[in-house]
Amino acid sequence: MSLAPQELENNASKYASEAIKFDSQGARGMAIANYQKAIDSLVKLLQLYPSSKLNPLYKERCNSYHNRIQALQDSHGVEPAVDPGVSHEEKKKSVERQEDENDFEELVMKEKPNVSWTEVIGLEDAKSALRESIIYPTKRPDLFPLGWPKGMLLYGPPGTGKTMLAAATASEMDGYFINVDASSMMSKWLGEAEKNVSKLFRMARKYAEKEGKPVILFVDEVDSLLGSRNSEVGGEVRTKNQFLTEMDGVNGKGKDLMLYVIGATNKPWSLDWPFLRRFQKRIYVSLPTQEARESLFKQYTADLSMGPRISSTELARMFDGYSASDIKDVCQAAHLTTVHELFDSPDYHEPIEGEIAQKPRSLSTADFKTIMSRRKPSVSTEMVRAYHKWSEEFRAL
Repeated sequence: MSLAPQELENNASKYASEAIKFDSQGARGMAIANYQKAIDSLVKLLQLYPSSKLNPLYKERCNSYHNRIQALQDSHGVEPAVDPGVSHEEKKKSVERQEDENDFEELVMKEKPNVSWTEVIGLEDAKSALRESIIYPTKRPDLFPLGWPKGMLLYGPPGTGKTMLAAATASEMDGYFINVDASSMMSKWLGEAEKNVSKLFRMARKYAEKEGKPVILFVDEVDSLLGSRNSEVGGEVRTKNQFLTEMDGVNGKGKDLMLYVIGATNKPWSLDWPFLRRFQKRIYVSLPTQEARESLFKQYTADLSMGPRISSTELARMFDGYSASDIKDVCQAAHLTTVHELFDSPDYHEPIEGEIAQKPRSLSTADFKTIMSRRKPSVSTEMVRAYHKWSEEFRAL
């Protein structure tokens, strides 16, 4: 009888832990044997559950264990992870401290993100909701006797500015911005995913409590961590339950704690209601309006040579349905066309010292029409309808 996915994952975790222990002690043979057993358990998982969302992680772990086996086999001088002369307890604490530093220190941006509100074109409803939920309470907490929302979900099509909104909000505060994607919640060593979630929130609370500064914990692609709980494999349930517990702690304990969780997703319909309920603000980050598209074209063509008859208003009408990132790509593609023409021109030559370098010709409306015929919007009409339908039921500004 085949082993259950939970048991296979637990076996892989157990063998990997043993391998790391022997590796740190310099016991090469035992380390290699246990790394191989961990690989065998993961390979069985891949074979039995080929559609599991955790398969990319399992494959990555197999590669890591295999690479470590190669390193141990190829060189007798491979240094152990921890000096074998120290006690077992000291080794354990040292490894734990090092994991905390390696896994999470890089997630903390000690400097505020260099993104201002003015760089986020349009999206006034989203800006207003984030200001009143985060910026205002950090400046005047005395004005909020009932507390304020701590969980916010930014949802909408890809490329509409969800990450920029979170970064711009953080730049308004004298605090910390912790940016993590859902895959970073998964452990470097299998079986530690829920512990990583706990460590991440513990670190965020430490900055908020001990330093008394606001902290934004931004989780991108949160749907891959908190999606539908049907047909889950292994540690996914434990990880999600841990996230729910941590969110309850943020929302329910210490109403004056300046810790905020902002989740971003392109697929809000894949989130279960227990998770949605933890995000009191659910903010639709939509495709840019006509006015916003005009501003985007002005912003992205500011440093380009534009023909006298070209109009940002006309361009905005032409590219209705395009996202903010689409518009940036369109401007870049149009400019590259003129650069390509310059290099292909028979009169082109590399500038010599003292000579004024040749420049590409000015862009015309025809250039943008050509790009439009080759580059379609990344968001379909059906997707937009799906977002509107979901918003009617779950949006919460």
